[in-house]
Amino acid sequence: MNNFHFMNWTKCLSHQIWPALQKGWPETDQPVHFFWGLGGNNIVKIKEIMAKGEEWWYVDVGYLTEQIVRYPEPRIVNKNNTYFRIVKGKLHTTGGKVTDGHRLAEIRAKGIDAEFKGWYTGETKHILLCPSSETVTYHINGVTQADWIQMVTSELQKYTQREIRVRNKPRPGNQWWNTDIQNELKDCHCLITNMSLSAVDAVLNKVPVICSQTNVVAPIASHNLKFIEKPFRSGRKTIEEWLKYVTENQFTIDEMANGTAYKTLKVQKND
Repeated sequence: MNNFHFMNWTKCLSHQIWPALQKGWPETDQPVHFFWGLGGNNIVKIKEIMAKGEEWWYVDVGYLTEQIVRYPEPRIVNKNNTYFRIVKGKLHTTGGKVTDGHRLAEIRAKGIDAEFKGWYTGETKHILLCPSSETVTYHINGVTQADWIQMVTSELQKYTQREIRVRNKPRPGNQWWNTDIQNELKDCHCLITNMSLSAVDAVLNKVPVICSQTNVVAPIASHNLKFIEKPFRSGRKTIEEWLKYVTENQFTIDEMANGTAYKTLKVQKND
């Protein structure tokens, strides 16, 4: 019994994604719940479902993908190049089975940036703090976004004298709107986040990461601020394996509808 939790706003992408998953995800005797993001009443519903011990899956924007347009309303620009992550019982994929890499090769062939370019080897300068949204930060850390920034900054100052910059999610009207994170990753010593996908941008642009252990980048990142001067830098082979299984956990809408998502996730043993 599959339960797709639609958002009330008809422009929400759940109204495009759920019909596709309904076609490609087999029904079961036990309730299985699907949530798009943490907006609306989703956090409350997820907690209720967890308390009952029922299965739930989280769906949101992908890790290695062409980006959607978010404002004034969400819109998929290129359906074939836009991927969405599907994760069982948590917000991010944090492990998986490394396969032959054919999905990673397909994504690269489409022109989507999925190449590890090495790490900066020369002098690096600032630290970049990239908090998750207010909603995610409170859900994961139990504090406001502003409190998280203050807590991290205070802790960092115990271990480093480097400049600390903050980059929030670009939103209409804020100072980061219409700016590219790659400009702030140039010569960046380390990116720090809780759950933001900016961690993926960092790894792909030569910058090591300190993040929550539940972030998708966690397997190739540090998790303690005391390591700020010498953050963990995984080897190329490890990162290539990480990229392979990450791509096995994100799918286009067509792949949801034709059963590819379900079949691939079975191999990943996430079902």
